[in-house]
Amino acid sequence: MGRMYMSEKELDRLHTFTKVCNGEMKLNKAANLLGISLRQAIRIKQRILKEGPKGVISKKIGSPSNNRISKEKKHLVLSFLNQEDHRDFGPLLVHEYLSKLHTDLMSISSVRSLMIEHGLWAKKKNKAKKAYRLRQRKSQQGELIQLDGSEHDWFEGRGPRCTLLVYIDDATNDTFAKFVKSENTWDYLNTTREYIEKYGRPYAFYSDKHSVFRVNREGALKGDGKTQYGRTMEEMGIQTICANSPQAKGRVERRNRDLQNRLVKAMRLAKIQSLEEANAFLPKFLEEFNQKFKKQAKNPINAHRPLLETQDLDRIFCLKHTRRISQNLTLQYGGVLYQIYADRLEYTLRNTEITVFEYQDGQVLFEHNGKELKAIPYKEVSAPTEEVSSKELLATLVNQEKEKSKKKTYKPGINHPWKQSARRRARSLIEV
Repeated sequence: MGRMYMSEKELDRLHTFTKVCNGEMKLNKAANLLGISLRQAIRIKQRILKEGPKGVISKKIGSPSNNRISKEKKHLVLSFLNQEDHRDFGPLLVHEYLSKLHTDLMSISSVRSLMIEHGLWAKKKNKAKKAYRLRQRKSQQGELIQLDGSEHDWFEGRGPRCTLLVYIDDATNDTFAKFVKSENTWDYLNTTREYIEKYGRPYAFYSDKHSVFRVNREGALKGDGKTQYGRTMEEMGIQTICANSPQAKGRVERRNRDLQNRLVKAMRLAKIQSLEEANAFLPKFLEEFNQKFKKQAKNPINAHRPLLETQDLDRIFCLKHTRRISQNLTLQYGGVLYQIYADRLEYTLRNTEITVFEYQDGQVLFEHNGKELKAIPYKEVSAPTEEVSSKELLATLVNQEKEKSKKKTYKPGINHPWKQSARRRARSLIEV
């Protein structure tokens, strides 16, 4: 049984062509009013004269579309999604991976519709989001770098849970990243140094209020109010800015979301299960990732600055503390008492502040006015040496160490109650 109704468009055509058939309107005028060609108008008029009002209805009704998706393409997409490693791929990623092998694949919207039809994808509800004032991108690459740590199960149980430190350029979206065990000062210092060695010195780093970047303890009276990372960036001539909300550094937050989606799946397919393998995989992945999502800066001039000749990265990217030398030319650092050895300057070094350099491998150096001081841990000092001019100071320290090493043992006397009770028990046994 055929269709028993007409659309508004078909009703308008029937009304117009009725006038044409009755001689009330010219055929070319009817074609202009309906927006069709004259040849199409002639064909419609002939069908109406032959079939009546049914001639207005399109012959394509009920027949498959010429642009329908073939069964082979549908099977290709569904078989891809049925694989265990592709179980949580979204429509965009499915299209990207299959397009690398099949250039004539269906569109992304068709992939999405197919996944919804088979229950492999659900439409996302639009949440009511709070409105934030948009901030314009910086005009040059290197003006502002947003950085953040993304702690996530990157290996999906195949390896340890770790953190990805992400650096994204505010002007171009160019991304640099590295896997580390956690967000700590040393990992941030080492990763930032790698970024600077690769790109140069940016003008500013934009981060959150993690304790690596600022002192969060209320009422902190000691120190200069700067963290080791802040002090390092100041020596490098780089400004550090702490955002007041995650939305303020939304560019790096969204990049974390994209990497948790794309990078996790890419490492799953590559069977990566350790930090070393992941860091070796990252450069190639980020190269393709940046080619796809990188934007052109308004100003093509790169704002990254080269390193200065006076900037020694080994001396800058380390931990620095100040300590005061005592009257005995000793100081404490890291729970260890150090003895300072100085030739002819022992009296001038008393009560002076020196700088302590601590490196990641545990090496500790002491410096005063640009000159390195010789110091050894006190526990390793056993006797005065010729390098020490004040033997009395060293002898005092050695004696104190010997006194601490002596263990006093208590020996009860003859008349101690414990011994008396033992004698009574012995006598009772003898009498019995």
